[in-house]
Amino acid sequence: MYGPDLAADPAAAYEEMRRFGPASPVLLAPGVDATLVTGYQEALSVLRSPETFAKDPRRWRALADGRVPMDSPVVPMMMYRPNCLFADGEEHRRLRQAVTDSLERIDPNALRGYVEESADTLIDTFCARGEADLLNDYARIIPLLVFNQLFGCPPALGDQLVAGMSGIFDGVDAEKANALLTQTLIELVTLKRAKPAADVTSWLMAHPAELSDEEMIHQLVVLMGAGTEPEQNLIANGLRLLLSDDRFAGNLAGGSLPVDDALDEVLWADPPMANYAVHYPVHDLDFSGLRLRAGEPVVVSFAAANTDPSLSSDQRAGNRAHLAWSAGPHACPAQSSARLIASVAVEKLLDRLPDLELTRPVDELEWRPGPFHRALSALPVRFPAVAAPPAGAATAAVSSAPAKTDETPGEMPWNASPAPSPSTSRAATSTPREPNSAPTGRRRWWSSLAGWWRGR
Repeated sequence: MYGPDLAADPAAAYEEMRRFGPASPVLLAPGVDATLVTGYQEALSVLRSPETFAKDPRRWRALADGRVPMDSPVVPMMMYRPNCLFADGEEHRRLRQAVTDSLERIDPNALRGYVEESADTLIDTFCARGEADLLNDYARIIPLLVFNQLFGCPPALGDQLVAGMSGIFDGVDAEKANALLTQTLIELVTLKRAKPAADVTSWLMAHPAELSDEEMIHQLVVLMGAGTEPEQNLIANGLRLLLSDDRFAGNLAGGSLPVDDALDEVLWADPPMANYAVHYPVHDLDFSGLRLRAGEPVVVSFAAANTDPSLSSDQRAGNRAHLAWSAGPHACPAQSSARLIASVAVEKLLDRLPDLELTRPVDELEWRPGPFHRALSALPVRFPAVAAPPAGAATAAVSSAPAKTDETPGEMPWNASPAPSPSTSRAATSTPREPNSAPTGRRRWWSSLAGWWRGR
């Protein structure tokens, strides 16, 4: 699953695997054995049976006894971290509640406005060229901007976080990427302990779950992982479909933008996380014709399960029964925000540049290898050039609001009237800035990114 064949033609690979039945033995990386679940009902059985399939990777026998080395490229994506993704039982409920309560404080209207603003700023940087790489010039950067704002993350740290997470997903020098990710998050947690603000990081810290610094770092790993790489893939894969599939392109020409339908199709057929949700049987068992041993990894193929031939309907528009967000107790807690970010980003681009077209045939686009994600390497397009805004207008669009130019990131109140769950004390999660934490001067929080966009 780590070679170019899976990336180039996953449908053919999953079809071959189905010869073994709804679950088949695979190699995630050299020397890393696992079972991949490709059947839809079987996937639900794994995801919804925590009493039989646990999430804690400390059960992974091959890693514990040294048969899988720590420098294996898949270890950073599978190793134990003290966060809600890799916890079971009461510990999972405690950590998950802190995440859920903090994410619920995000105001979707504010989030939509910020995505639109960020999208306009990015489009302004390439609209006069008449060509762009929509992956690297657009889809990759929007999640970074949103992450910086949501989590109160200075842009320099944001750059490092994305670099670390991308390296882990690609499995290229993953051990080094994991070290970069961890060190950067230590810096972010230290910053927010000293200067809490109205951001998800500060809300997590103030939650009654009383997360330790270690737990904070690894909760942020989960949220960072879900909020950058998969999000950019959802945006890019949605744009690819809209620009290449006659079912959607025809509607575009007629003035209709079926973005939600396209995202539904992507989440069914090309989910941004194609294979993940690693579980470990708590005891030996027979499963779909295979003998599973306790402590051996079982990976759910969201992509293969969604396209299981046994599913009775091909109707995907408006159908949200796909497994792209996983299912059961570990289903994605931020799926509504993730979908909103993707849909707004795609809509804004198509509204500003309605005559986009791919510069190469869709079947010649390259996909990044890796066992877990479904990720393009580039998405080159051309379009009729439009006049660029006056010099400095791009930066003014984002820096005009005082709440977004403060030296302390994340000062914008994402939800002025938060409504956390009943398990959360409002007073405990409120994080007003102390008077002595006010900055002595001001700078634009996104200034380093502005230089990056201009190639500096």
